[in-house]
Amino acid sequence: MSKIWQNSEVIIWTQNLLNSYENRLNRALIERKSDLEEQAKSLFLAPFVVVSHDTKSDPIFNYGNQTALNLWEISFLDLLKTPSRKTVKDTISEAERAKMLDTAKKKGYIDHYQGIRITSTGRLFKIENAIVWNITNAHGIYLGQAATFAEWQFL
Repeated sequence: MSKIWQNSEVIIWTQNLLNSYENRLNRALIERKSDLEEQAKSLFLAPFVVVSHDTKSDPIFNYGNQTALNLWEISFLDLLKTPSRKTVKDTISEAERAKMLDTAKKKGYIDHYQGIRITSTGRLFKIENAIVWNITNAHGIYLGQAATFAEWQFL
């Protein structure tokens, strides 16, 4: 059985994530290697969270690295069925969250985002200093949004 990062779709998606991050923030999310599978492995095993969702009106997660899976207490396949809003346990309204995501979409990214999230088992945690950025492909077509953060605290 192959590892998640060996899946060709994950390898391609990793390139979209990494390239979009670099294009928006003018810095690398991880050290880039020439081998694309190695880049996918490095991102998947990174000690910080990386998640992304698609472009649907109710976005569904389409990627989460191992740190994200551990934090949300969920499998990769179950994450891929989860609307991103289901992991949010904020005091902000859906309208405020939609506005924040829209701002990120228009600007290309936002940083210093914080909020309360909920795991698949109901545990609450606070994230701080998250970066949310737009994902595009090599042709500039919008594919969704991603987030990364390394600071969280269970409540």
